[in-house]
Amino acid sequence: MVLLLLGGAIVMFAIGRPRSDVVGLLMVAALPLTGVIDIGEAIAGFADPSIVLIALLFVLGEGLSRTGVAQRLSELIVRFAGPAETRLMVALMVAVATIGSVMSSTGVVAIFIPIVLRICQRVGIAPGRLMMPLSVAALVSGMMTLVATAPNLVVQSELLREGHPGFEFFAFAPFGVPVLVVAIAYMLFARRWLGRDAQAVDARPGIEDWIGEYALAGRACRVRVRPASPLIGRVAADCEGSELAGVHVLAIEQSGLLGRTSLASPIGVPVEAGATLLLDVHDRDVDAGVLFNRQRLESLPLQGNYFSAYANDIGMAEALVTANSPLVGRTARETRLRDRHELVVIGLRHGRSASRDPDEERMEVGDTLLLVGPWPALRSVGVDSEGLVLLNLPGEADDVAPAASRAPFALAILVLTVAMMVTGVVANAHAALIGCLLMGVAGCVDLRGAYRAIHWPSLVLIVGMLPFSLALQRTGGVDLAADLLLDVAGGAGPRAVLTAVFVVTAVLGMFISNTAVAVLMAPVALAIADHLDASAAPFAMTVALAASTAFMTPVSSPVNALVVGPGGYGFADFVRVGTPLALLVLVVTVALVPVLLPF
Repeated sequence: MVLLLLGGAIVMFAIGRPRSDVVGLLMVAALPLTGVIDIGEAIAGFADPSIVLIALLFVLGEGLSRTGVAQRLSELIVRFAGPAETRLMVALMVAVATIGSVMSSTGVVAIFIPIVLRICQRVGIAPGRLMMPLSVAALVSGMMTLVATAPNLVVQSELLREGHPGFEFFAFAPFGVPVLVVAIAYMLFARRWLGRDAQAVDARPGIEDWIGEYALAGRACRVRVRPASPLIGRVAADCEGSELAGVHVLAIEQSGLLGRTSLASPIGVPVEAGATLLLDVHDRDVDAGVLFNRQRLESLPLQGNYFSAYANDIGMAEALVTANSPLVGRTARETRLRDRHELVVIGLRHGRSASRDPDEERMEVGDTLLLVGPWPALRSVGVDSEGLVLLNLPGEADDVAPAASRAPFALAILVLTVAMMVTGVVANAHAALIGCLLMGVAGCVDLRGAYRAIHWPSLVLIVGMLPFSLALQRTGGVDLAADLLLDVAGGAGPRAVLTAVFVVTAVLGMFISNTAVAVLMAPVALAIADHLDASAAPFAMTVALAASTAFMTPVSSPVNALVVGPGGYGFADFVRVGTPLALLVLVVTVALVPVLLPF
């Protein structure tokens, strides 16, 4: 009866109907009816420390995402790699594997997809060339640390439940790092099988598109206020019509923790000596050099084109002037949107023609305004009585970290959490709980975001499959599977048995979730170790590594499913590229595991 239920679950996983978490709940309801386990044992997974730890890791990952830590690391890697496809692929895979070792691999891929699409668009690379390397690196990241992926924690839980010593935090790294090197080398070769034709397409414009469309290039300036400047003591925004006529003061730079620079609104902020201002010289008749010399301002280097490098703090949006708008017939200066909404009109378009200086043009019904300001203010356009309709937010809006100023705290909390896990001063779940609470106290994540970050279907799936381990053990199913594998490969030695365990785990992972595979194969692997009177560690490690070798189909992991659309892949692409890579990982695993974890 238990085997029939397991077979039914596998079939439902394979056809994708119903949803995998629903299948898990069906198994929780059905297994107690066999009389092998009771309902308390069926739902005991909800109290399993590994389940709690997985949920907490989602929250820690959300903290890294909201504070922009993950995005900043990715931007540094991209900046280092440049436009060369080979360097870009290597840097991308190293970055994803590194970040994925301490946060959800699915979350890492979700963060990197829009970044990779924009990179492809900028350098003229087809998205299919980088999307599969992205998914491969995210899966390999699961082989780096104990907490990198759910299958590792499932295997760890089974080891502890059977009374065996568990794995240390970095026990996976000696296997994961060589696999990453092999995967990078292989993907550099296999990219010839990936798409070359389709280019990245983003329906939304980007900030760079608007810079060209509204002729903003050359208008941006960054200046430092000298001690003798007449602006000192004046409110920054109020200087626009007098000392800084023809100029918009968009923001004031301010230093934060660990030297991070962020932008503050100039409204109500007095100018101090040494302050750094971001200016938009919108009047074509203004000689910036003469003006800055008269106002004792020192020009500073500016990163990016028209503040595009500051997109995490200051953004753009297009808005439409409607027929009932009180802005009709007034110039941008007369509307004083800055005072009410912290927004500056830096561009105005009548039909297809864009005006350079909207401060001198009167708005008409149907005009498109290009607005600059804080992202929250831009997103709220259209919810007030100004008669504006938000037309477009740029693609960069997806990557804005709402709690960027808390990034140093997020990094410090992550280091502390990992240190507690590595040293074992407290249990892993306890360390993660402390880390999550500190993330909340530091403002890196809010309560609503924390609950939203947890991927509940994955947790329900694991909880639903965990009772199978106990049910199969009580009915002899685990011993039956172990005996079958030993009959097939036992005579050839322990390495052959490891190979068989890896192959069975990887093949099952082609059709069902790698987490569910780990739940099923971990007790089998431990039973095999017991039959051979060998250490459980090499067999458990093999299951964990094989469960993360989910390269061969798009349905074996959410990581693969996420890149199918952006990369333009089909089922055959994963089989063609993923199967040889899985065989390479098999070779590395069987070669290294017995050496580092002796039988």
